Amino acid sequence: MNICVFLSAADLDGRYTGPARDSARLLGKGAHTLVWGGSDVGLMKVVADGVEEAGGRLLGVSVQFLAAKARPGVDEMVVAKDLAERKRLLLEKADAVVIMVGGTGTLDEAAEILELKKHGHTEKPVVLLNTAGFYDGLKAQFGRMEDEGFLPRPLTELVFFAEEPAGAPAYLEESLGVA
Repeated sequence: MNICVFLSAADLDGRYTGPARDSARLLGKGAHTLVWGGSDVGLMKVVADGVEEAGGRLLGVSVQFLAAKARPGVDEMVVAKDLAERKRLLLEKADAVVIMVGGTGTLDEAAEILELKKHGHTEKPVVLLNTAGFYDGLKAQFGRMEDEGFLPRPLTELVFFAEEPAGAPAYLEESLGVA
């Protein structure tokens, strides 16, 4: 599978890097391709390293103004002209999506895939990896959106919340029938 991972490029502490690395290694061991922002810094580097070390492929989608931070030596690197094109390309090239910890960019990317899914423009499985409870508040907000009628589909059809790294690849493989 080509698995798009939305995540931060920030340098983060072990409570975030450890689970991200564990999840990445599982993706690589499954011979999956990481589709990610292409950066060779911070958490993006941690995940790319983990996938590559475990035998997975790397497909980066960078953007012109960040091209200097792009990871060298990947299996494939695409450079988009702007962030909108980057998001479109990341989603086009992916069979499934994992959302790891991140800031406003990650939240923007997560909202995009969930909005597309909400309106039936994609059925790609989406996993939100809730490392160290990072997305507890967002999970509660989504629950409120569902309870108060803001979502036309059940939340469970839009996103799966994984509390542990192994939950993400297991859910994706089951959803897509990959053994």
